Amino acid sequence: MIEARDFVEAARERGFEWYAGVPCSYLTPFINYVLQDPSLHYVSMANEGDAVALIAGIALTGARRGIAMMQNSGLGNAVSPLTSLTWTFRLPQLLIVTWRGQPGVPDEPQHALMGPITPTMLDTMEIPWELFPTQAADIGPALERALAHMDATGRPYALLMQKGSVASYRLVPGADAIRPRASGRTLTAEPFRLTPEARISRQQALREVVSQTPVESTVVLASTGFCGRELYALEDRPNHLYMVGSMGCVLPLALGLALVRPDLRVLALDGDGAALMRMGAFATAGAYGPPNLYHLLLDNAAHDSTGGQATVSANVSFGNVAAACGYAASLETDDLGKIREWLRAPPLDGARFARLLTRPGSPADLPRPSLTPVDVKTRLMQHFGSLSEA
Repeated sequence: MIEARDFVEAARERGFEWYAGVPCSYLTPFINYVLQDPSLHYVSMANEGDAVALIAGIALTGARRGIAMMQNSGLGNAVSPLTSLTWTFRLPQLLIVTWRGQPGVPDEPQHALMGPITPTMLDTMEIPWELFPTQAADIGPALERALAHMDATGRPYALLMQKGSVASYRLVPGADAIRPRASGRTLTAEPFRLTPEARISRQQALREVVSQTPVESTVVLASTGFCGRELYALEDRPNHLYMVGSMGCVLPLALGLALVRPDLRVLALDGDGAALMRMGAFATAGAYGPPNLYHLLLDNAAHDSTGGQATVSANVSFGNVAAACGYAASLETDDLGKIREWLRAPPLDGARFARLLTRPGSPADLPRPSLTPVDVKTRLMQHFGSLSEA
């Protein structure tokens, strides 16, 4: 058994300053330790996949390293970003996965299947792993093996934590307090004036986005599907990143980047289908979102890239959701002029949200980016002067 400080301080020496995850009793000592050190950062996530995406955003800066922590039951929530974001874009991170339901160790019935298959799941996702160190002398070598893999491949490495690996660590009352932001937040929503057929196209909206996001100071992260492809077709710029998978993860990815790079304005371009998939990210962005995070949802009430099937967004006021979750400002409109003003608006004391209603449909013969995802990521990092060896 080790002390929490043994691992956290060894990790800090190797550049790990950011932690994100969903608690497990095995992880409690780490979380309590990190929460009480003002030079370290713990972000409480709504689900494990969001934690992976947020740490991927940290990696995208090239300036910091991060650790995603989760119970092994949460690997199911993390499969998409682990296989189509971190693997595809080569965004390294250390995973600490607790081994609940380990064969031979009595546990709750919900872990009876996940416990035995956890190592196989990691192997299948091509994530090298080893048992979490339980002796202080073994921590440094384990971290060095993890870093060697991360630096060589740009992909995650996992430590599988067994029960009783870390001694308890007391949490001082109030150390985990999150400043309430929801009180007093309001939604700016005018009556939608246009019929669905008369609304602007997503391409028109993206053209406005391009005109209002200077290359030298703004990062534009486009959600998977036609959103990224249309942005690429309009103008391929070095401050763009086009997600090609991990649906619903653009917001936590953008949040991770924005937290580490306050000098940049970070714009997350979302879609209604993607936002519905991971709405817990709204709460995280509302609680932790910095002033440089702008979240724009282009809502055409359809899954355009898969045939135009309807989403349920017509029954959802995303603006009210954002306001209730603590965004500093929230807007719902079908007026592109209002979005132009929103994009030009100065920072407030938290993240901004806007929902723009658009009509379904995309241009014919929409191209796919000719650059690989790794090339797009590397170009972005080079453009902002933060390229890492990963």
